[in-house]
Amino acid sequence: MSSPTNAPPARPSDAYLFEVSWEVCQQVGGIYQVLRSKARSMRERWADRYVLVGPLVPSQIDVEIEVEPADDELAPALRGLASEGWGVVHGRWLVAGRPRVVLIDPRSANERLEVLRHRMHRDFGVPPARGNALVDGVLGFGEGVLRLLSLVEVNAPDLRLLAHFHEWLGSAALAPVRRELPRVATIFTTHATSVGRYVASSGDDLYAALPALDASRQAQRFDIEAQHEIERISAVEADVMTTVSPITGEECEGILGRAPDLVTPNGLDLERYDLGQDFHSFHGQYKESIHRFVMGHFFPSYAFDLDRTLYFFNSGRFEPRNKGFDLSLEAAARLNAELRAAKADLTVVLFLVTARSARSLEPSVLHARGVLDDLEEASQRIGHDLAQQLFRRAAAGESPSLDKLVDDYWRLRHRRVQHAFKRPGNPLLCTHVLDDPDSDPVIAHLRHLGFENREEDPVKVVYHPEFISSTNPVWGIDYEHFVRGCHLGVFPSAYEPWGYTPLECLAMGVPAITSDLAGFGRYAAETYADHDDWGLVVLPRRDVRYHDSAADLTARLLEFCELGQSGRSALRSRVEAHSHAFDWSHLASAYHDAHDRALAKRAPAVR
Repeated sequence: MSSPTNAPPARPSDAYLFEVSWEVCQQVGGIYQVLRSKARSMRERWADRYVLVGPLVPSQIDVEIEVEPADDELAPALRGLASEGWGVVHGRWLVAGRPRVVLIDPRSANERLEVLRHRMHRDFGVPPARGNALVDGVLGFGEGVLRLLSLVEVNAPDLRLLAHFHEWLGSAALAPVRRELPRVATIFTTHATSVGRYVASSGDDLYAALPALDASRQAQRFDIEAQHEIERISAVEADVMTTVSPITGEECEGILGRAPDLVTPNGLDLERYDLGQDFHSFHGQYKESIHRFVMGHFFPSYAFDLDRTLYFFNSGRFEPRNKGFDLSLEAAARLNAELRAAKADLTVVLFLVTARSARSLEPSVLHARGVLDDLEEASQRIGHDLAQQLFRRAAAGESPSLDKLVDDYWRLRHRRVQHAFKRPGNPLLCTHVLDDPDSDPVIAHLRHLGFENREEDPVKVVYHPEFISSTNPVWGIDYEHFVRGCHLGVFPSAYEPWGYTPLECLAMGVPAITSDLAGFGRYAAETYADHDDWGLVVLPRRDVRYHDSAADLTARLLEFCELGQSGRSALRSRVEAHSHAFDWSHLASAYHDAHDRALAKRAPAVR
């Protein structure tokens, strides 16, 4: 990986940057990836005056951070916070750059929640939302952040302070900070709007509705009034307001009442993914792991040629319409018809990977994987014994019958395991026992499209309602390895303020499809006119009818199927080569600009 082409601007010598988010050291959504991947670039400019602030989650401490005491201007503030009864931990986040973190326990404010609700309602119009545990946690965390900044301001009067808040979950302190701590410069970054996400999920055309959208009424419709008001007041009050993409900027202006001052696009720390030319061999290695899953899932019913099989996938939080699960399945059904009509000697397996409420893995899926492991053990034992005996007989000049060299016990066991591996019927569409299969929209759409994973259908579907990890007994690999083993990421989102999944594909040399309703897709389309040539398809979806988008996506999938192995290998090389444009060394400058703008608006430190 090459070194950054542009060094960050000099850090203000008298300033501290506090970056506040609900996702510091805990993964809830994509902001966790933003923060952890950006940390190295932020520290290059701010050094140890860059501090991430998040909620204290006891189960995450040993996993995410190395606890250590503060020994600078922050130390008196942390002692003061603890003396007030706040649970607080200081340490280093175990990610590239090892940034400082302060974790504050929102539960420390539980006895004051009614006071906090009243103050936020009286001063800023935020509805109390009693009984909403998440909102209560956000208010408690916000109070802890306010106290932290107050104590830093008192104990370090010669420092300028900059607080950068992310999303409504992390920004309950922003408006109180503006009112009570005028020396603290503030930035608010929204990665999506609550109202926008809900409206888009409901099936309404968000962007067509924006000019006449009544955000308050929509917040009431979806029972998210407190969330929306925290978000809106944060956007209005912040010295600088940013968002991640131009399309989300439109959403902010229509729903929050303020256009962003600038766009801060998301990047990746690509050094973490960079394998040099070895990424081709890693693709082959992890493809074998997917082959193994596919053998366990499909081969008990019927077999197909794995060397003529392509793996496509869509993944993300369970928002089937927003994430384009529906369009992916629609295009897969059309691709199936196209390949059948052409009598193509090709199989495509489409994985839908998400997190959904499920009781367990399907027992038959676990059973098949166990029997497959037994079959491998028996095959390896026979192969080992056969190799030894064949070597000895051959050295003696004999030409023995191979069947006669196999021990009767292992021959019989191998046959029995083979028999136990087979099962009647088609392979399952879903790998898990869902809590509510009859109301699951993905299952309903699969049925509507006629998917049954029949042997004669070249396109198969695996709905996997649990994120893939090495602890999953039917996978044994991490999600990143799964991505490397796939051939194509398919993410035709209907609502996606940014969208890390296609960007992660590019970082690992995997071609991807996104849409112009995704922030990343629009950014790439506006920035790189040749994106189609190097493996990133931006599917037009804005102001395009659903079935027209489905036809376009089908054509793109069919085009990929016709590439051939050498064409796919060449495309992976082009993808990997172009992915470096999305490294934080190139994109962090927008954050540096936002920080400088905010500092310029606040009063100087006391001298």
